[in-house]
Amino acid sequence: MASSRLPRYFLPFPDGCRIPARSCGPLGLFDQGDPNVTSLLGDTPGPLGWGDWGDPALRTLPYAAAARMCAPAGGAPQAPAVHPDGDSAHRKPAGEIEMSEDGLKLLRAVEQLSLKPYDDQTGKETDKWVKGATIGYGHLLAQAEWDSYKDGITETDAIKLFDKDLLPFVKTVREAISVPLAQNEFDALVILAFNIGPAFKSSSVAKLVNDPKAVTSYASLEEAWKAWNKSQGKVMKGLENRRQCEWNIYSKGKYERW
Repeated sequence: MASSRLPRYFLPFPDGCRIPARSCGPLGLFDQGDPNVTSLLGDTPGPLGWGDWGDPALRTLPYAAAARMCAPAGGAPQAPAVHPDGDSAHRKPAGEIEMSEDGLKLLRAVEQLSLKPYDDQTGKETDKWVKGATIGYGHLLAQAEWDSYKDGITETDAIKLFDKDLLPFVKTVREAISVPLAQNEFDALVILAFNIGPAFKSSSVAKLVNDPKAVTSYASLEEAWKAWNKSQGKVMKGLENRRQCEWNIYSKGKYERW
């Protein structure tokens, strides 16, 4: 169907037209530089064919939709109308996106609910304020809050507290990310920011989301994302699992905790 001898960044379609790779998408249609595209260029098409929408390795235009973009003979390619998992039709500026219910449910599941105060360093309940005193869905208690929460919390109040705690991190992602996002990408970034805090804004993750060609210490966005796997300088299995969970949401739209 296709030949690796074709000029770089062009792909043939059944009617013989060719579409410049850089005609759509943040990195272009079928762009070799897009880390989300792994099976479009080279001698062998992907497991489901060239640009097949059902191919989990591909997050650009499906073959049929791309073919419909072909202009009449001699004409210029038209702008794309469809893009799986959110292109111009489904991507929005970060400032216009709210966390999805799937994202909220997963984050609450990851943080886990505790109706009694506990020490986040030991995981054990505590009857006095300590530096790591935590309640609800991962709410770190300030000493001034202790008297209000020392006897516990209801699930309804825990959700309200969680929603309040989440707002600054939604705001952080909205301010840090300057490119349009799909819903799953926004959810994953907020879940990451909720865990790593204000450092998100200046992180290599934010830089690479905004500009995949940005110069960082990492070879890819995935590598930068998964580098947040340490606590007090030590690699933690729990953080590795969490990063993989977030990456699955970002890259595959897969909302599953480990």
